[in-house]
Amino acid sequence: MRFFKVSLCKYKVHSCFARIARHAAIALTAVIMSSSMYCKEDKAHPKAILSIEPSDGRKKIIAHRGYWTKPGSTENSLSSLANAIELGVYGSEIDVYVTTDNVVVLNHCPEFQGVVIEQSAFADLAGLRLSNGEPLPTLQQCIDLVKNQHRTKLIIEIKPHTSLATENRAVAAVLKAVNDNGVAHLVDYISFSRNICEQLIKAGPQNRVALLAYWPHEAMTPRQLKEAGYWGMNYHYDLLKSNPVWISEAKELGLETMVWTVNYISHMQFFIDSEIEVITTDLPTKLKELIVQK
Repeated sequence: MRFFKVSLCKYKVHSCFARIARHAAIALTAVIMSSSMYCKEDKAHPKAILSIEPSDGRKKIIAHRGYWTKPGSTENSLSSLANAIELGVYGSEIDVYVTTDNVVVLNHCPEFQGVVIEQSAFADLAGLRLSNGEPLPTLQQCIDLVKNQHRTKLIIEIKPHTSLATENRAVAAVLKAVNDNGVAHLVDYISFSRNICEQLIKAGPQNRVALLAYWPHEAMTPRQLKEAGYWGMNYHYDLLKSNPVWISEAKELGLETMVWTVNYISHMQFFIDSEIEVITTDLPTKLKELIVQK
């Protein structure tokens, strides 16, 4: 599946430039929205924002890397997870890697401040800080936040690692943390790596696993997913807009249908009007407002 056939350094250059540009654009959008009538309405009607995720057939929202666009937070942080829980969305997505001593930590890229996570012990990372000053969080700390409530799930994306052995170790470490804390019912799993997904599926039917895909060659058809034991399909919005029949086919097969990462208003409206069940976004308050208006 999506294995690093290029070096980590080459991957880092490509992903980090894209990430910086994307982060800046999303942050600017959030600032613009914060000065709009929309933000004033939030303050006037806080209960509309803090309500539990609707169970009446309306779309469910996943906050991509948490609700990090709230001022003072940053992506893949404990504050972004706490913000998502406070907002009452269906899920808060996190990206995770495993260290050499089997500590699962949050980060989008394989490196954090020049330290390659899967090649380092947690002690090499513990003193590093996120852009808002928070320490680099662990999965255990996220579980400690999630297990005290019952409305927001932890959507764990186990990132592709550089070898099958390391990926399998990452899966084992994640499952141990989840199962030891008794929070399997509060966790969904996603990954671009088919190996990771297969290991999660093999570990037991309690693991709800969805395949991530960006490019057509990464995707499986809904029937292939169902036959392989997947719980859901979580594809990029362009892929689903090009293959809209996959949404209805997946629903007919009993698969959870999800789309990522939907940040443009026009895309939000498109998928609100579609049969998709779960929408992942960096702007959960705006998406929630649009859903409530329908």
